[in-house]
Amino acid sequence: MKGSKGRLEAALENLIDYEQAYDTFQWDDVERELGLAPSGEWNIVAEAVDRQAAGRRKHKAAFRFYDGEAEQTLTYLQLKLLTNKFANVLRQMEVQPGERVAVFLPPLPEFYIAFLGIIKAGAIVIPLSTAFMSDAMTEILRDSEAAVVVTTPRLLDRIVSHRLPDLRQVILAEEKSSAPAEAPGPDMAAAQDAKGWESEAKTVSYANAMEISSESFNTLVMGREDPMMLLYTSGSTGKPKGVIHVHGGIPHYYQTGKWVLDLHERDVYWCTSEPSWVPGISYGIWAPLLLGVTSVIYYGEFNAEKWYEVLARYRVNVWYTTPTALRKLMNFGPANPAQRYNLKELRHIATVGEALNPMVIRWSGNAFGLRICDTWWMTETGGQLISNFRCLAVKPGSMGRPIPGIYAAVIDEQGRELPPLEVGQLGIRAGWPAMMRGIWKDEEKYSEYFRLPPWYLTGDLAYRDADGYFWFQGRVDDMIKTAGERLGPFEVENKLAEHPAVLEAGVIGKPDPLWGEIIKAFIVLRPGYSWSSQLKSELQKFIESRLGSHLVPREMEARPALPRTRSGKILRRVLKAQELGLPGGDLSTLED
Repeated sequence: MKGSKGRLEAALENLIDYEQAYDTFQWDDVERELGLAPSGEWNIVAEAVDRQAAGRRKHKAAFRFYDGEAEQTLTYLQLKLLTNKFANVLRQMEVQPGERVAVFLPPLPEFYIAFLGIIKAGAIVIPLSTAFMSDAMTEILRDSEAAVVVTTPRLLDRIVSHRLPDLRQVILAEEKSSAPAEAPGPDMAAAQDAKGWESEAKTVSYANAMEISSESFNTLVMGREDPMMLLYTSGSTGKPKGVIHVHGGIPHYYQTGKWVLDLHERDVYWCTSEPSWVPGISYGIWAPLLLGVTSVIYYGEFNAEKWYEVLARYRVNVWYTTPTALRKLMNFGPANPAQRYNLKELRHIATVGEALNPMVIRWSGNAFGLRICDTWWMTETGGQLISNFRCLAVKPGSMGRPIPGIYAAVIDEQGRELPPLEVGQLGIRAGWPAMMRGIWKDEEKYSEYFRLPPWYLTGDLAYRDADGYFWFQGRVDDMIKTAGERLGPFEVENKLAEHPAVLEAGVIGKPDPLWGEIIKAFIVLRPGYSWSSQLKSELQKFIESRLGSHLVPREMEARPALPRTRSGKILRRVLKAQELGLPGGDLSTLED
């Protein structure tokens, strides 16, 4: 659809010549463009908020919050003053630079004010999803030695104070939103432990503390390598790990927001990820603020009609969402959304969270008249590394090509680069600005990512085609070894999802004494279909005729849903563990 006229070409792309940019770009160029101190003495909030508030954008909307009924706008100047006030609240609590402060809130204005104010004060923010229950909360707060938590009365019973010796203060913000709660109901296991909170001196009112706090605050100058955030992510086994991100990621968030999301100053932008997950931070907070655009923040449960209302109501230009969300819109929304809603301002859609399969790409093209540009990155990388771009052809199902400034390769077990079309582990040459700088209290775990210099080992299987496009094939742990052949599960999952009976599929390798492993598929059926031996046979023939007999699942099982992370990735390790009767590992980031 690149050749079509109209909205796709309504705004000249920020990146016009990919090849020229890839050959010449240096990250230092961005530092000079932004006027960042060559000494590396930076604070990311000073650049994202204070700089905008001191210039011509000070009265421009930074965030527009909407819960389905009420809305609230914060300009860049208001955001500066409110984050100043919150930084002063922390100063009154004697929070020191480098101390950890957790934000355990829904995506309300208070979340963003606290998040930015913590970093402004030189402390390290820990954004936490409201999906976390008491055990996960206790583990994270204890591991990080958090001094302060910002939360709501509804979530307070998840914080078990007597198990958290480092916790000095809890700041309670009232939820005024009329939107339904996204989190699970009360954590009854923690309710008894939480009794007595209100009588303790540890709790203070957010509103009261902010009311008496000064609007004047000098943002602390930090070093580019100083931590500004601990982001806890799940591992395949054991407890969640705290990924350390630093102030030095500024050039990465800015430039990828400019080139990949193609954000222009006049844009209205909607990142659908909640701000406790990395897409909602790197590209829901940093990129749009650094580029001075207006972001829409919608707080409410998923509803196809409501999501289309948000796109139309705010005349969204750039939309960063997930393949999971697009599948939900495809299956539960109106057939022709562009005809029912005024979506004429929408010019660019990008996705993150899991590989985007061709079926969703085709539907989105028909539904919105736009190509979908998938992006690849992860919590540990901090920012986008491989992407599709508006200025390049999109190959349906491909991750795209590396961001200028990034060198990616497919490597073998010894770290040697593999030629095109060979499957191996995706490696990134280390050293980009947003790269994590450590795992909290776990140097050994951090070192594992870099055990084959100069590569950062992603753990993802991929291959590169002759044109330099990368193709996701699953996780290294998902590799299926059958009859001496190494296979990735993603190709089979994609093809199964093209069958009219299949909503989605998850594929694993199951140990087998003859074949080493056999392919087993877990199927979620579309409404109106029921599982039978006849349908199983039909699906096997469908795969054989399109992919070949070696990729036919020998076993199939229908399920009502597949285990996924909240970012949309299928947790194949959970499927495999359930199949083999083994522990599933850390499930703290499992989708509700």
